[in-house]
Amino acid sequence: MPNSAVYTGIETFIDDDELTEVTFAKGVTSIGDEAFWGCSSLMSITIPDGVTTIGKRAFFGCSSLTAITIPNGVTTIDGGAFAGCSSLTAITIPEGVTTISQGAFGGCSSLTAITIPDGVMTIGLGVFYRCSSLTAITIPDSVTEIGVNAFESCSSLTAITIPDSVTSIGYAAFRDCSALTKLILSPSVSIGPNCFLNCTALITAAADQNMPTVEDVLHYRWHRNVAVIERVNALLCLKGTWDHVENPPRRSSRKRKRTDGVEAPPLRATETREKIPKVLWRVILEYL
Repeated sequence: MPNSAVYTGIETFIDDDELTEVTFAKGVTSIGDEAFWGCSSLMSITIPDGVTTIGKRAFFGCSSLTAITIPNGVTTIDGGAFAGCSSLTAITIPEGVTTISQGAFGGCSSLTAITIPDGVMTIGLGVFYRCSSLTAITIPDSVTEIGVNAFESCSSLTAITIPDSVTSIGYAAFRDCSALTKLILSPSVSIGPNCFLNCTALITAAADQNMPTVEDVLHYRWHRNVAVIERVNALLCLKGTWDHVENPPRRSSRKRKRTDGVEAPPLRATETREKIPKVLWRVILEYL
C-alpha cells in the first residue's frame, strides 16, 4: 500500500522517506518552501491547476522522483525547487514561467533535455549545475542574462546556441562542460572569468574546424573597442590548457617569437595545442 498524504498548502513532509503519493486539496495556490524536502520515495507528482508558485527547495532531494507535471498557471520556480532530484529524466516548464531562481534544477543528474519557455529573462545562479546527463537545451530570445555557474559541470552537453538577446554570461557558467563542441554566441556578449574553463572538447573542435565563434572571440577588438580583457578571459577559459596570465608556466622547453622579434611567453606542449593553427597562436599572443 502506498503511503499517501493530502497537501493543503501549509504542511511540510521533510525527510518523510515513506511518502510515495501526494494529492492536493482544492484551492492550493502555492507549494511552500521545503514542503517535500527529502521525500526520497516520492516517484511522481501532478501539481494541480491554480498553483502559481513552487517554493524554495520544495522538492529538494526527492531522489526517486522520475516525473512531474507543472500546470500552465505556474509563474515562479523558486531556488532549489527540484535540486537533487537525481532520477528526474524530463520536465516541461510551462510558458507562463518568468522566473527560474538559483539552483532550481541543480544536481538533476538524469535530466537529459529541457526547454526554457519564452518569457524567462534570467537563467539564475547554478540553475542547471551538475545536470550531468543534459545533452540539449533551448534558450529563448527573451533571456538577457546567464548567471554564475548556470550550466557548470553539464558534462554531456554537446551544443548550445546563445541568442543575441543575452548580454552577459556569468562566472564559470559553462565550466567543466567537457563534451561541448559547438557554441554559438554574439561577439558583443560580456563573458565572465572561467566561463568556459575545462571545456576541452570545445577548444579541440575550434582547432580542427576553425569554429566561427572562436574567430569572433579572437577578433573582438575589431568589432568593438572596449572590454578587451573579457575576450582574453574567454580565450583562457576556452583553451583550458593555458595558465592564467598572473601565473605563467615556470619552465618550458618550447619558446616562440612574435613577428617583431620579441620573445613570447613560453608555451606548454599539449596534444590540443599542437592542433591549433600557427596563425591563431599569433593572434592569441598579440592579445596576451
